[in-house]
Amino acid sequence: MEGSAKDLVLALEGLEREKNIKREDILKTIEDALVSALRKNLGKTAQISAKIDVESGSIKAFQTLNVVEVVTNPEMEIDVEGAKKYLKSPKAGDVVTITLEVEDFSRIAAQIAKQVLIQKVRGIERDNFYKEFKPREGEVITGSVRRFSDRDIIVDLGKVEAILPYCEQIKKERYVNGSRVKAIIAKVLNQNDLANIGDDPVLSRYKSAAFKMDKGQRGPYVILSRANGKFLEELFKVEVPEINEGIVEIKNVQRDPGFRAKVMVSSIDSKIDPIGTCVGMRGIRIRAVMNELSGERIDLINYSDDISTVIMNSLAPAKADFVKIESLTEKKATVIVPDDQLAIAIGKDWQNIKLASKLTGWNLEVKSESQKAKEGKEATAAVQATLADVEGIGPKMAEVLQKSGFTTVEQIAELDVEHLSTVQGIGEKTAAKIIEGAKKYLADKSTQEETNDDKENN
Repeated sequence: MEGSAKDLVLALEGLEREKNIKREDILKTIEDALVSALRKNLGKTAQISAKIDVESGSIKAFQTLNVVEVVTNPEMEIDVEGAKKYLKSPKAGDVVTITLEVEDFSRIAAQIAKQVLIQKVRGIERDNFYKEFKPREGEVITGSVRRFSDRDIIVDLGKVEAILPYCEQIKKERYVNGSRVKAIIAKVLNQNDLANIGDDPVLSRYKSAAFKMDKGQRGPYVILSRANGKFLEELFKVEVPEINEGIVEIKNVQRDPGFRAKVMVSSIDSKIDPIGTCVGMRGIRIRAVMNELSGERIDLINYSDDISTVIMNSLAPAKADFVKIESLTEKKATVIVPDDQLAIAIGKDWQNIKLASKLTGWNLEVKSESQKAKEGKEATAAVQATLADVEGIGPKMAEVLQKSGFTTVEQIAELDVEHLSTVQGIGEKTAAKIIEGAKKYLADKSTQEETNDDKENN
């Protein structure tokens, strides 16, 4: 047995080198497996310990029994008479330690020990892989396509298998067994991580992908992505040294994977053009990134502290005239573009405007100059029509008032005669009549609204 134990220790030393598992952990695992196997023969409550001597390669096992007058639990107790075999003058309360013959293991017990050992070594190995890959989240890695699970791809990374879920692929790409694939490590999960994901929609997708992997693997689950914006950012870091040096910064990335991306960049040095730097001489840098992404078009956007400028830049390649901020709290804005730029600004299937909205964090609406002018005329006509309904105004006077900046009946009702009479063509008598008419219009409107409310309630 001693010789085989030495062989076992040598084998474990090899395992330590190959699997990067500490010898102490392996030995503890074997000792625990030995105890488990012995309890199979001696009882579940038996007090058993095991020790492997690394120097000699010997394996020793011990059972501890409490000395009692009358035995009620043979797995844990021995009577005084039986204890005389091990102690000179035993008495109740003493403890007997018996050396067990390891060679006496049955085939079944030995098999149990082997199975437990395998399981625990695998567990240690999984933990080590998790510790190795978890800090590598966000790192670009290359593997080979091992097999397919529905539309997901299982990728061989050498030490572990990873999964490239369908939702993280560039849809127009096609993969075959054995082909090389470059991707970013989006997430590394173990069983505890999966149990605590909660309602996070992104992590839920990763959880679904993990469950499609080998059921016996039980982690770590390495989730890859080629659709992630971080992947594009990391590709630029490879091609553009100035990004790694901190001279050029990528502020934000938004993608329609495989088709179009928008990358917002800035420079800490006013002498360095961040867009030109990322493009490279004759486009060599950006072309390398695009080639890796199957020809995905990339719009480089100059960052600015001025939100209107950022919004206008974000619509590239379209050129914008100006931005009208509709609401700061709701982050709504309207962008006016030349008529010939409208289709470009919107993009195919609204792609460009959607990416621009995501990039800036604003809800953007694009209108052409013609649309803006038409809406202006329609708004003017509506104002004049409302004012003309007021007693004492009429169509011509409504036009005069609108051109003077009075666009609502409420405005006119709050004026005094002196103020209104300053408008060219309006005397004091006319002013008084208009103001009185405006007040009457609002009073009638209020009465009508109350009547309508009463009818609805009844």
